[in-house]
Amino acid sequence: MNLRAEGPADVEPVDRVNREAFGQEDEALLVARLRGSDAFIPELSIVAEEDGKVVGHILFSRVELDPPSALRVISLAPMSVLPQHQRRGIGSALVERGLEVANGLGEEVVVLVGHPEYYPRFGFEPASKYGLTNPFPGTEEAFFAMALREGIRIPSGQVVYSPEFEA
Repeated sequence: MNLRAEGPADVEPVDRVNREAFGQEDEALLVARLRGSDAFIPELSIVAEEDGKVVGHILFSRVELDPPSALRVISLAPMSVLPQHQRRGIGSALVERGLEVANGLGEEVVVLVGHPEYYPRFGFEPASKYGLTNPFPGTEEAFFAMALREGIRIPSGQVVYSPEFEA
């Protein structure tokens, strides 16, 4: 498996992976909107490739905090793997690589809304532990945060996602 930053030729394959993994258009449309936004970080749109075919994708994008913080905060969303390639470690590899790249870029905090059984294995903890909230009703138990390095104190506040998440 090859993990690498998404390139121009990956747009359609990444859209396909998101549509098939989620069984709907929403995540593919979100990725397309984020690509054209200030929240997009090209190095943090990562694909998993097997035999020259994109089989997985992960995206981290910039978010803000209210009250504002000097910390560099990003959100993991979405992460997708083609259904026929799931449960083979591709998603875990994408998360680990994304966190490594984000740390290398100087990002400091990652938040996400995701499966409560899946993300704690990477070091994510309930965001409520830090007093963080998100704008998505009913997702409190699935809202997580983690600092990318020792010594980073995650502040409390409202996570403000880019407008692309609202569409």
